[in-house]
Amino acid sequence: MKNSISFKEFWPWLTEHPNCIVRAGTADSVIYDDDDYFWRFTEEDVRTLLVQVMRGKRPVAEMFIEPEHVTSVQITPGEKGEFNFDLVTEMQGQPQVIYYFVLTHAFEEVERNDGGHGRLH
Repeated sequence: MKNSISFKEFWPWLTEHPNCIVRAGTADSVIYDDDDYFWRFTEEDVRTLLVQVMRGKRPVAEMFIEPEHVTSVQITPGEKGEFNFDLVTEMQGQPQVIYYFVLTHAFEEVERNDGGHGRLH
């Protein structure tokens, strides 16, 4: 397992694994998954990504991510078999977590038969 990946590598993979998200958030907030909810990924504008937790057609919570501020995604094992994906930025020369996602499994990439990379799961 890689300990760090780029946001460009992480985002498409994350959008393929919405049912694997346990919770997500920032330093000030946390969004928990629930059987009645589903995760939706879209773009607010060209510079802002939007993560929403929906119940039916109603948003329950949302988080705006500005990819230009994310320098890397740090992957660490979490509690009870969970995996933490910390979206990190540099502030005054120090790494700081600005967003995070907790998933039920690690980042996985598998080789396809044609020699390219595919997604597992």
